[in-house]
Amino acid sequence: MKILVLNCGSSSVKYKLIDTSDGAVMAEGGVEKIGLHDGFLKYKKADGSKATIELGLVDHLGAVKAVLNLLTDPAEGCIKGFDEIDAVGHRVVHGAEKFSQSVLITDEVKEMIKQCYDIAPLHNPANMTGIDAITALMPDVPQVAVFDTAFHQTMPAKAFMYALPYKYYTEDGVRRYGFHGTSHRYVSQRVCEFLGVDIKDKKIITCHIGNGGSITAVEGGKSIDTSMGLTPTEGLMMGTRVGDVDPGALAFIMLKHNLSAADLQKIINKDSGMAAISGISSDMREIEAAVNDGDERATLGLDMYEHRIIKYIGAYAAEMGGVDIIVFTGGVGENQTGLRASVCAPLAFLGVKIDQEVNAGLRGKEAVISTPDSKVTVVVIPTDEELMIARDTEAIVGK
Repeated sequence: MKILVLNCGSSSVKYKLIDTSDGAVMAEGGVEKIGLHDGFLKYKKADGSKATIELGLVDHLGAVKAVLNLLTDPAEGCIKGFDEIDAVGHRVVHGAEKFSQSVLITDEVKEMIKQCYDIAPLHNPANMTGIDAITALMPDVPQVAVFDTAFHQTMPAKAFMYALPYKYYTEDGVRRYGFHGTSHRYVSQRVCEFLGVDIKDKKIITCHIGNGGSITAVEGGKSIDTSMGLTPTEGLMMGTRVGDVDPGALAFIMLKHNLSAADLQKIINKDSGMAAISGISSDMREIEAAVNDGDERATLGLDMYEHRIIKYIGAYAAEMGGVDIIVFTGGVGENQTGLRASVCAPLAFLGVKIDQEVNAGLRGKEAVISTPDSKVTVVVIPTDEELMIARDTEAIVGK
């Protein structure tokens, strides 16, 4: 099948056209600055080079239309007509407790996604714009929703509940949901395929580390705990997100500085994390360069960033009673060799031993970076959420 995968944000649309027969990416790119007069579409040409088309002021419908027009363009496209697209798979961020797996999109499903708007106001409405655009432009093509939260619906109550008044769970759905589920599901499955082992008897810790980051404990192929919570701001220190913080500190800051809830949302999502501590950037490459130049705040930021990762890996190893495999993925996890080495060094008590030479030379490729005598196998697996979405879409539409 030829599956179009869409990931719609508030001002962007990312896409990949995937042939599921061999997993080949036929086309990929994205529209940025939707709603602004300088909107544009960036895409990868057949020869691997990148190109840009100026679009100007467009909404999500216009952005998706521009993508479809490019896919069918006689010179730049890879298909002759829309009818060659067998189905469309959408990344949908929040499914709350309503969705524990990917589903065929129906009117009922759309309404259930909308019911999650209040819990994911920055994401689900944007995701819905892509669904609505495809419905308008290609009304007969089947569409599938793949939820970031679905993989984590196997967590037990002791892991997902907060110690808040119980009514906030029963009335408002306040609990840990976790995110990056499609990535954690993909890499936990892929690492077992790569190693030739059965996921059903393995204890795996997957570390999706990028500008946003989360860690998941996967036992027997199921998520049993994860670092992100009701929203993607809990857990690890991230590029601009705060991660774990005393809620009393947030209340103190709000009262002292007379902040609104919207002010606080901006602080914990946009104004915190590595960018706030370093005062330099949220980009780990720039942080590492600053650390090498002796910058104290960048060094503090990197120490804090690595400390959180180490703490969560240790906690999840304890929770599962051990760990067989640790996976690094995401932009930072796949490419920052120094971070992987620094994170793994204190894990020697678990029997983790890193092959320093292999690790230092590895960026963005599948490989084992632990030594043969390491009690825990440490592996780098580049994530492929789009392929996972395409596979889910094929499986559901194929029924």
